[in-house]
Amino acid sequence: MANNRVMVVGERETFLIRVILKKLQDAGADSFFAPWTVNDINTHWEGTCMIILHMDDGQRPREDVLQFLMDRMKDADMKMIMIGERNDLSYVTDHFPHDLIYRSLTRPVDHEELIRSATDLLNKIQAGEMRKSVLIVDDDPNYLSLVREWLKESYKVAMANSGLQAIKYLGKNKVDLILLDHEMPVTTGPQVLEMLRSDPDTSSIPVMFLTGKSDKESVMAVVALKPEGYFLKTIERKELLEKLDQYFAAHK
Repeated sequence: MANNRVMVVGERETFLIRVILKKLQDAGADSFFAPWTVNDINTHWEGTCMIILHMDDGQRPREDVLQFLMDRMKDADMKMIMIGERNDLSYVTDHFPHDLIYRSLTRPVDHEELIRSATDLLNKIQAGEMRKSVLIVDDDPNYLSLVREWLKESYKVAMANSGLQAIKYLGKNKVDLILLDHEMPVTTGPQVLEMLRSDPDTSSIPVMFLTGKSDKESVMAVVALKPEGYFLKTIERKELLEKLDQYFAAHK
């Protein structure tokens, strides 16, 4: 099972935590324990794709630990499963954005429910469902395929070969970003952007233009439409990935 490294965080490695670790390992997860200190979490972070926070006997991580954990999870687009008494769970949710919490389980924990929740989350991670989604819109099938190959390991990628196909796709699916060809026949990129912004369901979706024209007049025409950004089609794979990573990191 790829992308299956699960960090179980607690005050100390109790018998109950060892039981959880064993059940996770039996389910195919590469699970391990880390004490809830900034240094220990940071030391064991590499490769981790999921956090299970276990609070026992009213013990809770300090606010600085929760802040550090929240920052690292935001950077990695990671989710957490929490286990604890109701007041301990409420304490964490007061400090944590809800979109970082996948499940909250009250003690005494139902181990079958925990493993079911953890396995479900791992399956979604492996299927790419927890990654940011990007819709590429371009009438050139070769360029569509090229950009998809560049992005597919880091993002959930969908493609549309016309503005109308993109509008149809967005009627049934949500995306986090649209990469939109500026120079398309029939329905141009600016026309597609206008349609997106006139519809309440799509008006808030960020759009970045793809353009093959690098002269000043063409670039200024693109910028005047106030997209979230634009890329020249001559951009290299590494730079595109870096720019997208920077964008999503700045808009968490």
